Amino acid sequence: MAQVKVYGRRSIWQGRTAEVSDAIHRIVVDAWALPAEKRFHRFLLLADDELVAPGRGPAYLVVEVVAFAGRSEHAVRRLVHGLARELPAALGVDEQDVEAVVLEVPATHWAIRGRAGDELALDYRVDV
Repeated sequence: MAQVKVYGRRSIWQGRTAEVSDAIHRIVVDAWALPAEKRFHRFLLLADDELVAPGRGPAYLVVEVVAFAGRSEHAVRRLVHGLARELPAALGVDEQDVEAVVLEVPATHWAIRGRAGDELALDYRVDV
């Protein structure tokens, strides 16, 4: 399981959410071998004065990936590097304006469709 939250300025990113989602999804699928249909993205677009990030440009984005724990350090690093390097290129923004964090949660701490995450039968591997 992986959920993605994207924070950015509404004045820049409204109207581009599909493009951002597609780029992030390509990177996540490539890094973690998630099935293509496993996309869950939320956009939190803020007024310009609601995203305070000195030294960052107006296109500044924060990408949070919340996922079941269990992926190797190598797989997490592949995802982080992809978001840090490929996402800015795909969106035409400076690398300085994209930050990403991966937050891992034990499957027992996650509820989905009336079950704890560790009770689910997943159609993909977490231990990549």
